[in-house]
Amino acid sequence: MSEEMTIALLGQPNAGKSTLFNSLTGLRQHVGNWPGKTVEKKEGSFTYNGKTYILADLPGSYSLSANSEEEVITRDFIASGKADVVCILADSSQLERSLFMTADYAGITVPCFLILNMEDVAVDQGKKIDVSLIEERLGIPVIWFSAADKKEYGAFYEAMERAISNKTTLKTEALEELYGKIDGYDEIKTLIPEDLISGYSSMWLASKTLENDPVILAKLKNTLDEKTMNRIDEIRSAVQGAVATGSAKFDWIDQIVKGAVEEKKENISLSRLDRIYTHKRWGKAAVILTILIGLLLSFVPAAPIMGLGQSVSKLVKPVNNGLSDLGCPRLVRALICNVGIQSMSFIIMMLGFVFGVTLVFGLLEEVGIMARISYVFDNTMGKLGLQGKSVMPFLVSFGCTMGGAAGTRVIDNWGQKVLTIALAWAVPCGATWSVVPMLSSLFFGAGAIIVIIAILAVMILHMWITAKIFSRKLVKEGDRYGMIMELPPYHRPKWGSLLRFVLGRTKDTFIRVTKVVMFVCLLFFLMSYSFNEGGDPLLYKIGVAIEPVTKWVGLKWELFMAFVASSVGKEGALGVISALFTGGNFSGAFYESMAGAAASEDLNDILLANVTKPEALAFIFAITFNMPCVVALAATYQEIHSVKWTVRIAVYYTIVALILAAIAYHVGCIIW
Repeated sequence: MSEEMTIALLGQPNAGKSTLFNSLTGLRQHVGNWPGKTVEKKEGSFTYNGKTYILADLPGSYSLSANSEEEVITRDFIASGKADVVCILADSSQLERSLFMTADYAGITVPCFLILNMEDVAVDQGKKIDVSLIEERLGIPVIWFSAADKKEYGAFYEAMERAISNKTTLKTEALEELYGKIDGYDEIKTLIPEDLISGYSSMWLASKTLENDPVILAKLKNTLDEKTMNRIDEIRSAVQGAVATGSAKFDWIDQIVKGAVEEKKENISLSRLDRIYTHKRWGKAAVILTILIGLLLSFVPAAPIMGLGQSVSKLVKPVNNGLSDLGCPRLVRALICNVGIQSMSFIIMMLGFVFGVTLVFGLLEEVGIMARISYVFDNTMGKLGLQGKSVMPFLVSFGCTMGGAAGTRVIDNWGQKVLTIALAWAVPCGATWSVVPMLSSLFFGAGAIIVIIAILAVMILHMWITAKIFSRKLVKEGDRYGMIMELPPYHRPKWGSLLRFVLGRTKDTFIRVTKVVMFVCLLFFLMSYSFNEGGDPLLYKIGVAIEPVTKWVGLKWELFMAFVASSVGKEGALGVISALFTGGNFSGAFYESMAGAAASEDLNDILLANVTKPEALAFIFAITFNMPCVVALAATYQEIHSVKWTVRIAVYYTIVALILAAIAYHVGCIIW
């Protein structure tokens, strides 16, 4: 046995893979994408008895069919031989349903062992499981434990070592006997040689052939002769294979658990909380209230970290003065203070919010409330090609788009995660609401309420159109339907495991986000900085050059520069307007505003003297639906791990914001 072994974690969503992964690897983990794929890849490491083990957390899925990119990646990784052993997890509180992944694995030749997880929940339900009987029937090491309790990990290590040293594989005789009752199975199996495709037995390949698995059929077509393949196609087209094999797998599961699971027979009834969440009239309101309370509570752990970020921004002035006294050049001072210190302030404040949101909503996920949120809104979100969990990021985005992006990590389908973030960008965040009502009241007085209503109406229309545009490439037709099965039981939170998960995510976020924020802030700084005293920055030259175009959308060059600044941070837009209309420093005014400096006392007079009502309306719509901010951009990249899609969403929102500004401007010209 080599000194470094690879273990693959396999299981359905909510089986506890993440808990086990985080407990074993701690902070020794990293998140990326599978090569050439958009699906998230999590790897980590741990040591035991002097040996190093690489842990690969495979994408959560309900089977090993080819219904999604995640499922194909999972089984290809297993069959590739990269894993020395596969650890299959099943939820022991819902054993019959959760063992379907094990049934679908039967016939894959890679060694494995089985963990019946969530022992504590099953015990609370009054269940007793005869592990030795299940192990005898399956032929692989089986343990019953709770991944959240690190005191029980001795059993895990023992089962892991047994599986590796004995190369244990699932007994398949009973399942194959059930498959044999399916019309055409025996003939298809005889047509497929045993070692045709590495990692898969002829039994497994025959069952997937009957299920019309497109990936397996393509592989068989490339390896079998035309006559054999034509005969296989004739057989499978004459039977309803997927229904038959599925029935056989569930019958096999019944055989495995028969006499091995003892439980108290009780009348099943909804808990008091579930009666509220599933209520036809009040269920949605209860869920929304739960999310809003969660959002407010997330500020409690976030506040100290965000306060630290604000304190960092206060270093700008003394550091700048100190460097000036030392004779440091103006450009170097600006780079250190405005780009370095101020950007780090943004990042730390963002991390505080990420920490708070991940902790609170991670807790909701762990105890089982997130599943209720999904259940209640699954139908509604399904109309947009999403799942019920997407409603949470939308509501959180009213506070902060970055928090909404971070909240999508509870969504297990990558395409739906990207689409959720793309729609969440349309929700005006807290920073937007700190600017837009002031501008609306200044220019339109009592009519400001009409502007606000119009913004909310456009937001809904924007989300609907965006869903239509983006969902074509992001969400397959088969993923547009409800994804909720039975509601999982409530769990007691395991704080140690949850904190390890939150700290790991926060650390990973810091590393990835710092690169994006620093790069964008540096780029914005260089384009807005006057390298010669009294000279014009590059953004000014660009703004003046394209003003004939931007005027048509209602943005004279000063407003267009403020629009550009709003994509870095909404709060900085007003400072830029004040500086440009009074001949001040563009870059300095932006960073001072972002640091919390008070706006010019005569800002209202400046705006009223230089901006017409149609232009004001155009500017309001432009900054409201522009890219939220640089930290939202960074958080988007952090969650979806795709430069292409992050840039695509940002460009899309910039263009749409200008289109909406043009519409608002020309409507305003008609009114006024």
